[in-house]
Amino acid sequence: MYSFGSYVRIRREALNADDKSMSVRQVAQRIGVEPAFLSKVERDVAPPPSEAKIVALAKELGEDPDLLLAMAGKVSSDLQEIIRKRPQLFAELLRQLKGQPDHAILYIVRQVSDGNW
Repeated sequence: MYSFGSYVRIRREALNADDKSMSVRQVAQRIGVEPAFLSKVERDVAPPPSEAKIVALAKELGEDPDLLLAMAGKVSSDLQEIIRKRPQLFAELLRQLKGQPDHAILYIVRQVSDGNW
């Protein structure tokens, strides 16, 4: 498994091979950080940036923001708010689901989304 920084670097460099607008300098400018800072993040010298910067970075890289946030050891503020409203229920739900295979979790999500539960 990759660290946050190395994953970002690998994804950005892969995109940069086809699109030269994906250089460290240009991506950093578009997400609102200094190129030196993004370079340090990619080399795991600096910690991941804020939630807002990670979400902007995910958009630039065509990645799921929740994936990059999780790799950075963070949870999006909207999910934090959902959990804060019913912490015991969500804690129990997550503990029950932690050992389940992906297809079982997706089945539950579909059932809840469809209202067939």
